[in-house]
Amino acid sequence: MQENTSADERLKALTDKLENGVSDIFQSGQYAEYLAAISKFHHYSFSNSLLIFIQRPDATHVAGYNDWKNVFGRQVKAHEKGIQILAPCFCNKWTQRQKINEKTGLPVQGADGQPVMEWVREQRVRYKVVSVFDISQTEGKELPVLGVSELTGNVMEYDGILEKLKTLSPLPVVFEAFHKDAKGYCSYAEQRIVIQPDMSQQQTVKTLVHEIAHAKLHLPTGTGPEERPSRTAREVEAESVAYVVCQHLGIDTSDYSFAYVAGWSRDQDMTVLKASLERIRATAAELIDGMEEQERTPLRREQKPQHTRRSKRRASNVR
Repeated sequence: MQENTSADERLKALTDKLENGVSDIFQSGQYAEYLAAISKFHHYSFSNSLLIFIQRPDATHVAGYNDWKNVFGRQVKAHEKGIQILAPCFCNKWTQRQKINEKTGLPVQGADGQPVMEWVREQRVRYKVVSVFDISQTEGKELPVLGVSELTGNVMEYDGILEKLKTLSPLPVVFEAFHKDAKGYCSYAEQRIVIQPDMSQQQTVKTLVHEIAHAKLHLPTGTGPEERPSRTAREVEAESVAYVVCQHLGIDTSDYSFAYVAGWSRDQDMTVLKASLERIRATAAELIDGMEEQERTPLRREQKPQHTRRSKRRASNVR
């Protein structure tokens, strides 16, 4: 990117690159392969989802023993304990009931004036306990994934960047381990941003920018009815801001961010992203400008004022 381009032009180039990168993933065989694999997983009822969460809160992809083996080419590890859920079991039962005239809806009577009876087959549902297993309990053929599961690598001036970002955050930032399948979260109820510790420097910076974007763009005002973007749109906006800011800092998150946005947007079309571009650009610019301003400010603070000999003597008397 040329140095003589304006800040707005550089931001537009980055957001255009993001949009094109996500479009490429949608159109690629990689994305089709990913969706084909994900579609094979059953969608569980609320009750079974709750049972899965209670028994294994960190579960991500769940399937039965035979499905892991025959559909996904993976084997449940020895001595793994299954997650118990309820599976429907259908059975047919013949019962006798009064025959009804289809046209009139009235019971049919025989010549003797008595109701005419008929045998009908009814399908009934019973439930039985079955075991399923999370992908972490299996081994074997790798499932198709989008991009990379986590960023790796260090960041130049890492500590300084973290401090600048924390200063720009609308909410306090804490580094604290939590039991969720996430690398960070922005809690409106707790009024704080929480980041998982012990991640790589690149992943930490990207996650922090993502959550700060949520805090800047999606905090409820509490002043009355308001229209918030959908969850998908909020994730697209936050990850897009993270991509733009990280690119500015020299952290290439293309594989991660493109796949992340595509994953969240698979039930949407690209209008979700396009409608948010101005909000993304404005928020990214605000963070970038804020970080650059913090770089300039300490320089002014570090300039030592010219003291007379008298003022120096006074200063030396201070203990």
